[in-house]
Amino acid sequence: MNTLLAHYPFLLPLLKEILVGTLLLVVVLIYHGSAINKVAMRFDRLTDNNLARKEYSWVFLHFYVAFNSFALIHIFEVLVWACFLLGLGLMDDTLAAIIFSGSCYTTVGFAPDSLPHGWKSLAFFIAFTGLFSLAWTTSIMIGMTNVYQQAWRAKYKSKHR
Repeated sequence: MNTLLAHYPFLLPLLKEILVGTLLLVVVLIYHGSAINKVAMRFDRLTDNNLARKEYSWVFLHFYVAFNSFALIHIFEVLVWACFLLGLGLMDDTLAAIIFSGSCYTTVGFAPDSLPHGWKSLAFFIAFTGLFSLAWTTSIMIGMTNVYQQAWRAKYKSKHR
């Protein structure tokens, strides 16, 4: 092992980054799954009742509340990543940590890489979290959009008869 590290000194820091990045990715994704599942289940329960009672405007309201809840969940996850960066001592400016986390999470990449040497790959883990979270949310929103469209059709079909 010592011979391996002597020939490849970057391995130990890289393994540390991978371990920490994977752990933080898992923590954020477990939170994400729990939070969006709670919002989606609430939407399903409420809209099933609204559709049965022909209360279509309530379906629309629940859709927009759920949509905004998803947005807040993603914003919170960016803040969680920023707190990790600050807590690990990798950044010392809160606003810079938030902007960097948001830039990586959304994969827009507008913020410069300000992580210290030995922690550069953590940006990939933030990006993976954002990619998985945004895709997961999108898949749930597609199902919710179908319910929204069903309510829209039912509401306006009855008005045009």
